[in-house]
Amino acid sequence: MATTERAQEATAGSDVPEVGQLAYDLSAKKVGVLMGEWAGRYMLRPLEGGREWDAVSVRRATAREELSARLAVKNSGNRWGK
Repeated sequence: MATTERAQEATAGSDVPEVGQLAYDLSAKKVGVLMGEWAGRYMLRPLEGGREWDAVSVRRATAREELSARLAVKNSGNRWGK
């Protein structure tokens, strides 16, 4: 079995999203865009941009969590006239 096939099988069953997708940080209890993974830690960035934070365990954001996070960004922009 090739190394790439093993990597695909290992990630196929996991609930970790791909880079660029929304992830839910289980310890911080918030949604962010997955920017990358290094040494078992995940780097997430807020949807509206800003400083990245590290997370130890993440999972894919549910549709409800994604909608809530996107709505919060939209509402914060309306408050400040954006």
